[in-house]
Amino acid sequence: MSIARFWRATPQRYNLGASKCTVCQQVYFPPRTVCPNCTHHRESIGKMQPLQLSGDGEVISYTIVHDAAEGFEMQVPYVLALVRTDEGPVLTGAVVDVSPSEVTIGLRVRATFRKLREEGKAGVIHYGYKFAPRETAPAPGAPPTG
Repeated sequence: MSIARFWRATPQRYNLGASKCTVCQQVYFPPRTVCPNCTHHRESIGKMQPLQLSGDGEVISYTIVHDAAEGFEMQVPYVLALVRTDEGPVLTGAVVDVSPSEVTIGLRVRATFRKLREEGKAGVIHYGYKFAPRETAPAPGAPPTG
């Protein structure tokens, strides 16, 4: 299986696929097959249901990156945030479509799928989620943008 196909074949990469324990109602991203929250983990075996996260949430913490990792030098400064989704899981991602100085704790955001990077001579493009302010983010299911 090619790398690109592997990424497309993994539901949580592009769809924010999660799981929910029907015993304790805890939601996990990425999805799990057994709930670590239940007293006796085996209680949850066969009781984890797939769940699609809405992508909506709020910034609970963030930092502004000025010294980027290799491959991201052209993007500085950028905001890297912890976002608590409306369903509960906390995701890490860049906040886009807003000046870093305008990002605040409590900012309502929506996941949006964007180009993360290109690699190799073949120009393999990797997409993933980032977060945009709720009022500027495209509706769920919109095609990825640059």
